[in-house]
Amino acid sequence: ERRPRIHGKVQPYANVMAAVGVAPSAMEATDAASTADAPDTKMIDNTLEGSFTWTVTDYSKIREKMHYSGTFVVGGYNWRVLMFPRGNNADFLSLYLDVLNPQELPYQWSRYASFKLMLRSNVNEKLNIVKDANHLFNSRESDWGFTQFIALVDLQDPNKGYLVNDTLTIEAHVSVRPQENYYAYDSKKETGLVGLKNQGATCYMNSLLQTLFHIPYFRKAVYHMPTTEEDMPSKNIPLALQSLFYKVQYSDSSVSTKDLTRSFGWDANESFMQHDVQELNRVLCEKLEEKMKSTTVEGTIQYLFEGRITNYIECTNVEYKSTRTEVFQDLQLDVKGCKNVYESFDKYVEVEHLNGDNQYRAEGHGLQDAQKGVLFEGFPPVLELQLKRFEYDFQQDMMVKINERYEFPLELDLDRDNHKYLTPGADKSVRNLYHLHSVLVHSGGVHGGHYYAFIRPDLGDQWFKFDDERVTKEEHKCAIDDQFGGDDDSILNVNDATRLKYAKHSNAYMLVYVRAENRNRVLCPVPEEEIAPHLLLRFKKEQEEKERKKKEKAEAHLYTMVRVAREQDMAKQIGTDIFFDLIEHEKVQSFRVQEQTKFADFKLQVEQELGIPVANQRYWLWAKRQNHTYRPSRPLENAEDGLTLMQIKDQASPQQLKMNIVDLKLYLEEPNVDVIPRHLPSVNKGDILLFFKLYDPAASALSYVGKIFANTNSKVADLMDHMNEMAKFPLDQELLMFEEIKFEPSVMCEPIDSKSTLRSCQLEDGDIICFQRSLGPEEAYTYSTVPEFLDYVCHRQVVRFRKLEQPKEDELTLELSKQFTYTEVTDRLALELNIQDSSLLRLTAHNNYSNNPRPQPFKFNTPDRLQEMLAHVHQTTDILYYEVLDIPLPQLEELKILKFSFHNQKTEHVCDQIIRLPRVQTVEYLLNELKEKLKEYNIQGDLRLMEVCYSRIYKVFPLTDKLDSINDQYWIIRCEEITADDANMQEGDRLINVHHFRQDASANTVMQNFGEPFLLRIGENETMDSIKARVQAKLGTPDEEFAKWKFSFCTMGRPEPLTDADILSERFSSRRDWGGQWEHYLGLEHEDKGKRRPQSQSHRYSAEKAVKIWN
Repeated sequence: ERRPRIHGKVQPYANVMAAVGVAPSAMEATDAASTADAPDTKMIDNTLEGSFTWTVTDYSKIREKMHYSGTFVVGGYNWRVLMFPRGNNADFLSLYLDVLNPQELPYQWSRYASFKLMLRSNVNEKLNIVKDANHLFNSRESDWGFTQFIALVDLQDPNKGYLVNDTLTIEAHVSVRPQENYYAYDSKKETGLVGLKNQGATCYMNSLLQTLFHIPYFRKAVYHMPTTEEDMPSKNIPLALQSLFYKVQYSDSSVSTKDLTRSFGWDANESFMQHDVQELNRVLCEKLEEKMKSTTVEGTIQYLFEGRITNYIECTNVEYKSTRTEVFQDLQLDVKGCKNVYESFDKYVEVEHLNGDNQYRAEGHGLQDAQKGVLFEGFPPVLELQLKRFEYDFQQDMMVKINERYEFPLELDLDRDNHKYLTPGADKSVRNLYHLHSVLVHSGGVHGGHYYAFIRPDLGDQWFKFDDERVTKEEHKCAIDDQFGGDDDSILNVNDATRLKYAKHSNAYMLVYVRAENRNRVLCPVPEEEIAPHLLLRFKKEQEEKERKKKEKAEAHLYTMVRVAREQDMAKQIGTDIFFDLIEHEKVQSFRVQEQTKFADFKLQVEQELGIPVANQRYWLWAKRQNHTYRPSRPLENAEDGLTLMQIKDQASPQQLKMNIVDLKLYLEEPNVDVIPRHLPSVNKGDILLFFKLYDPAASALSYVGKIFANTNSKVADLMDHMNEMAKFPLDQELLMFEEIKFEPSVMCEPIDSKSTLRSCQLEDGDIICFQRSLGPEEAYTYSTVPEFLDYVCHRQVVRFRKLEQPKEDELTLELSKQFTYTEVTDRLALELNIQDSSLLRLTAHNNYSNNPRPQPFKFNTPDRLQEMLAHVHQTTDILYYEVLDIPLPQLEELKILKFSFHNQKTEHVCDQIIRLPRVQTVEYLLNELKEKLKEYNIQGDLRLMEVCYSRIYKVFPLTDKLDSINDQYWIIRCEEITADDANMQEGDRLINVHHFRQDASANTVMQNFGEPFLLRIGENETMDSIKARVQAKLGTPDEEFAKWKFSFCTMGRPEPLTDADILSERFSSRRDWGGQWEHYLGLEHEDKGKRRPQSQSHRYSAEKAVKIWN
């Protein structure tokens, strides 16, 4: 999927590096590729399509963060591949397509290109990883690609064959479109249709929604679903879908799907998570079917999409037949082994013969030969065919994409060959002739890709391609023939200018057919009259509001927003919304006024709207001080009434004007309410405007109480009567006074000496004095003084705590200080949870990108402060996860927690166990503890511990190794009982590694290990004939199967066949007791029939999850 290029998503590289504070950007980086990496390339004029192969040698020796390929030319541009060998801030190989030296290209250059990047496997071409994207390359975005192309752990997996002899093979295929103004393209103007905006990874949803929208019967049913005027689209699925369909039908530009996804109950993280089209189709239809119940459109889903199949088992020798009828809303058709849709249907209804050991037990007849199969009882008006392009490959133990050529007809006849797909009792009067309506395409591989759709809304000759926001007219060949899959041999290799075959990774994934006899009903017109009046009114108002905002935006340069702050705003905000400074300007009265309006005319407008006479209005300009506070700086004189708002704004902040900041912020001074008749006080020379906040330590509350003008030569003590009046204190109340100076990066609130003059205190217009009554010696409060309270407010943080085992649900919320230590945080949490010992709590940080806990919890008392615990990659979160331990965390951290797999003497997996032991202990101590822990398995001999990964033994741990050195995060730690045969070592005997393997004929004899490896004792002169007998006895393999096994001496990943007379010990030149990845071992070559066990995972949580619609 094309996504923002953070955490495996596509985005301009420069934006990412700016976000994480890394320089230089890819566009500014010098070419780090050595000349040895650059292949010989030829300039091919006017070539708009080509491929390039980059062989990366000595991968492990690359030290540059960014590594470039040599240059190749496509479409008259010099391109190269950019690789981050160790990942771009992720544990993945990162690959991007890059334009060479973009700064040297003509001003405002751009080029739109579709490209694929492929990492080739030397084991099996089905393992090749291909990802594609489209991008408009320009000076700002000269590179584009994939941060999470392949996990580094998978890259280095020998079984997958990406990294062989420290060499990678990367291929790039680039298709450059003829020069056009991509952003100026108007889908509505060119096609009469509009697209849907991609939220990040919602292309799969967009293609499905366009398909459903262009089934008018479905659209009409959605319009008829009951909704009310009070419903909100973001919380009501029917209303969100109605709104979406209306906009797609009547808008002139692409439509957002955010309200719809919000109505599903999805958060922003879901928008960057790609799902399967088929899965979303089923879940959405089930949800709509549920919401259509007991309405006028109940049964719509069943009518359109529901067919019936009959499963049968019929005995051949007795009169017995068992049938079961089921309904379906889509059919999954095999692609592998089938050339076209008809062959898939033939396979679907293929008869299975139950005989021999597989006879059917018929009720009343015992075991009988029988025929088992499926036939269709009826097909729906709209037939949805899911093509099984993705399958699980048991040989490779992984999902693979089937890119084989698979044809589908424009006209599908399911009555062919005398109704062979139908049951005898099916209604033959219904003509099951279908016309192709939609082709949903998946481009990419199992690791990701992009979805788009080809649709012909009226079943005519014109096809349309719906690719997110862009809708284009397409020819039949592009919509049909090009989506069959298979190989494409029309690509030019820019390395040597030869034609080569290239597997198409874009192919049909879902087909939608409409039955001919239901065509008029299904593809019915949907005029405006079909939409409920209240919906029409609502949607038209929304459209008008959208047009108004659009016009406002277009005229924005002619207007300015004047934000007028008043004392009543300060009184309302201070102590609730804000505590520092005087006002939050976004929450005050605003006026949208033309910039050329005279200030005197603006005053008249204020008089009309607020009822304040012009004579009682005095305006002050706000100024941003060097300490980042924002205060009134000077009053506007009457002589300035003739200036325009533009000129006033220029005076207020010339710098902001240059930055095109449109707001003009003013403070409106009004007469004091106790002045009768009301009039503005005169301002004498030397007078300054001061603002006052009152702090109540008993309530820990701060409030705004007023303002006064005071002469700078007067003493602070002269203001105390005014302050006592404002606070309603006795006039003789002693006060503590502080000047609020700044609050970033730390609070500065300093005491004011009452005996000093305002001038000596350096007070000026707009300064703030915070005061409180003096406290007696017996009075004690949580925050006794203004500075203490403001420091608390500056650092307070509301934290949402979640249980680690329920990472999506907030359990409780606490207000804490960012300066709290780890212990202070756990103490408060323990108090809330009623846990006596806070050291039983362990905390884990939140990952903002995956919206899940981070892999590793915090260690006890680290980090130092809550502020650090909530920080994540230059962002801040308010979520922490907790778990309650059975022992205190400091004790737990002194222990090594090991996950291990116990195997019996036949190498069979018995159980998985977790054990906790002191880190300082040895492997010998661990094995003694394990023997006691596993005594139920009647262990007779000693135990040994080994490191296993990808079905190979990498290490047998010496008894003296410390437990702290064992890593069970990436390796499987296996414990097994040493057999009596292995324990009976004689002089000249040795232990060797024995691994199972298979060879894929198409993989050039590259070996793939599987199953459970083991150690075996061999004698100094022992022949293979003897060793084979002991291997069979150890594994308990039946004779018939064991006879098919081949034995080889394997070295450096290559097998050398062994005969029964060979003396195996002569092949082992090394005297080691264990073998590593490329060391020598005895290989057992045979078919893999064992059960799969999952490899150890490096993370505790996975971001992948099934599609769910919550509302």
